Parts: sequence; C-alpha cells; structure tokens
Amino acid sequence: MERTEGTSHTGFHAGSSSARDETRVAAEAARRRVRVMSATLLPTLPPPEPAAVPAARLALKTEGASRGLLDGAWWPRTRDLPSELPALTAVLDTLWGRITRVAVNPEHWPVIPRKVPVGGHVVKVGWFTPEIDPHKLLLLSYGTGRWDLLIIPPETGAESASRLMAAASGHDGPPLTASALIAAEETRYGGTAPVSGVSPEQADRAGPVTETGPADRLLADR
Repeated sequence: MERTEGTSHTGFHAGSSSARDETRVAAEAARRRVRVMSATLLPTLPPPEPAAVPAARLALKTEGASRGLLDGAWWPRTRDLPSELPALTAVLDTLWGRITRVAVNPEHWPVIPRKVPVGGHVVKVGWFTPEIDPHKLLLLSYGTGRWDLLIIPPETGAESASRLMAAASGHDGPPLTASALIAAEETRYGGTAPVSGVSPEQADRAGPVTETGPADRLLADR
C-alpha cells in the first residue's frame, strides 16, 4: 500500500512539472508569433524627401568679357550666410572649378561660419575688414583662380536688382567698386529698397537675374 501510494505521488509531481514546461514553451512561442506579426503589420514609411534648395540668383560675365573690378553679381535671398552659400558655390563649382574659399566683409552678415559643406566637400569661409568691400564676395578655386561678385542686398527690389546685375555682368563692366555701384543705383533711382507692388515671387522671376553662363577668363590668385 505504501509503495503504491509513493509511486503514485511521484508520478503526479512529475506530470505537473512537465505540464508547466509545456505551458511555458507554448506561451513563449505565442509571444514570438505576436512579435513577428506586429513587425509585419507595421507600415513601411518612405524616406523623407530632402527640402528643395532655391537656385542661386546670379549674373556672370561671359567668356571674352573684360574682367574689370567685378565678375558678376549675386542676389541672395537673406542675410543668412550659412544657408545662402551652399546654393551659390554648388553652381559655381560646375562653372569655375571647385570653390575652396570664400571671404566677405562682416558688415552686412550677422553670422559668418568658418566652414560650409557643399556637394561632398567643404568651403572655408573668412572675413576681412577693411580689405574687402562690404558689398563684395571674394571666391577662390584652388589652383584655378579668383573671382569677385557684387552682393546685391537681399531686400533690393526686382528692378534695381536687374539693373545692378546687368551693370556688374556687362561686357566691359562698370569702372566702379561694388559699394560705388550700389551707391550709384541709390542716387540715380532713389535706393535699392523693394519696388512697391512687386512680390518676392515676382522678384525671383525678374530678369536678367538667373544667368549662369561661362565665367570670365580664369585668373591666377592675386
């Protein structure tokens, strides 16, 4: 009697342990199925599209034009130099060779970055005063040349910007410094403030402000 009860008792406990193990295995398998199903049901989102960068507003001298004091004009949209330089140098890289250095006078630029990433490389930025005209941008391409652009104030109206660009990129170019050119526009036409009734969208389309033709003859760095 005692052996039978002992055997029966042992068998009962063994069976209970095996049932618990099977329950744990089944529960773990169920959890794995839930995780797999959850991962499968999650929607796949497309990668975010990069924000479109507005094209640089430029007017450049054509080949064969006399260099003069300026190689063209640039009309930035803001005074945020870190945001404006990438679009400008990306265009000029294809025309003049890779731009490696840029220099400005800090008078009209609240923030001047030391470096700006452009198309897989870095453009170093410097500032000088009084060596550089406040309305001029100096660009260097290593081993290729140097160029000087008139900087048209961002708030300038479309008509004034068009005249300034035409003057700075003309065949012979005006015998004026960048600041003198701005001053002449203000004296003759009453300033470079936005023209009444012209929206920013209209100003962007005003011509001739989108020329990006071949640059002036390449010159060794002065």
